[in-house]
Amino acid sequence: MLGDDGAPSHYVGIFSDITHHKEAEERIQHLAHFDALTGLPNRALLKDRAHTAISIAQRSHEPLAVLFVDLDHFKNINDTLGHRIGDELLVEVGRRMRATGRDEDTVSRQGGDEFIVILPGTDADGAAHVARKIIDAISVSFKVEQYDLVVTPSIGIAMYPSDGEDFEILSKCADTAMYRAKEEGRNSFRFFTPEMQDHSARKLLLEGELRYALARGEMKMHYQPQFSLKNGRIVGSEALLRWQHPELGTVSPAEFIAIAEDSGLILAIGEWVLRTAVRQMKSWLDAGMEPIVMAVNLSAVQFRHAHLPQQIDQILAEEGLEPRLLELELTESMAMDDPLTAIALMDDLHARNICLSIDDFGTGYSSLSYLRRFPLCKLKIDQSFVHDIAVDPESKAIVCAIISLADSLGLRTIAEGVETESQLAFLREQGCQDAQGFYYSKALPPEEFEAFVRGRK
Repeated sequence: MLGDDGAPSHYVGIFSDITHHKEAEERIQHLAHFDALTGLPNRALLKDRAHTAISIAQRSHEPLAVLFVDLDHFKNINDTLGHRIGDELLVEVGRRMRATGRDEDTVSRQGGDEFIVILPGTDADGAAHVARKIIDAISVSFKVEQYDLVVTPSIGIAMYPSDGEDFEILSKCADTAMYRAKEEGRNSFRFFTPEMQDHSARKLLLEGELRYALARGEMKMHYQPQFSLKNGRIVGSEALLRWQHPELGTVSPAEFIAIAEDSGLILAIGEWVLRTAVRQMKSWLDAGMEPIVMAVNLSAVQFRHAHLPQQIDQILAEEGLEPRLLELELTESMAMDDPLTAIALMDDLHARNICLSIDDFGTGYSSLSYLRRFPLCKLKIDQSFVHDIAVDPESKAIVCAIISLADSLGLRTIAEGVETESQLAFLREQGCQDAQGFYYSKALPPEEFEAFVRGRK
């Protein structure tokens, strides 16, 4: 206001409390840059910090490491105990990881159970040291409410500038190395190598081609005869899947089965294998072949499928094969992963008069208290033991122990990978009932298998 002399005599001020507005702005900024669950930097802030760290490393000619950390089997905790427990565990994992680093390091959560760590000024030795610290820190059990939880990390490491000169490439390389750590046993770390990139590219290629392999008719079944060591007669056939790609050539099951399991394609492929094998056996019987057992391998994904017994019932009924002529082969790890559930499922299949066997027995870890409860008909001795029984005392001892164990449980034994007369003689002497392998025959296409059987009459 102005006075009579025209000079200001009073001032009018309007005040507004913007505390809440400022707090809201800060909250928005925090949410934009930090993970809401763990409080760690999120993708956006990680990207900014990574670019800054790489720029500094480039100017100072210093190394830099990027670690990709993924928790092993974390999904099991969410599925079993719920996401609330899983979230609390992730918060604690984030705290432990942050405590392993320096102030200048960045630990970021990428979502789910994935974390990325940036280590400025760190060479390969330093990165390995931090990776070991993270593994040690996370591997100690967590107390979450009433639960004692144990998780382990798999870590991939990429180095600047040898593996890449920008963050996108480095993070992809670290991710690739992390998957190699998982493939090689988990709870460990691996450095990125160009060979891993080739492996990752081939895996991606095979997964894409595998999606169309059945429709294109590239999948074929071969059958390896199984023989009685008592009288030399053919008593069974193992159904073995083969993939003949028109450009890639023969793709090993050891390579594509794992990809099928990871991608979810194994259910469709497994059902096709089961139906094709059952149909083939019925065709042989209709052509006058004497009845033998058809052994089919089940994948872990198939074994966990809720409607497996009903699916098998349907296939047997539609193809017209008696259940007693079907044998399902499981691995030790499948049976022991959740033994109580496995026992219930195996009891269900056994009640349907389907034979169950443990494949590659001796390569895993079976609890005898559970093994005696499994309704099995057969143990299959892994070929790695059979191969060396003529020269290796330990292999001999293992084979003898498996045969003795099976005998005490009332189970048959079949040895796979038999290639020589000396192997055969030893197995027969120890009381092994059946065998298969190149000594007798390789796996054969259906027409050649039928001709082989008829030629032995």
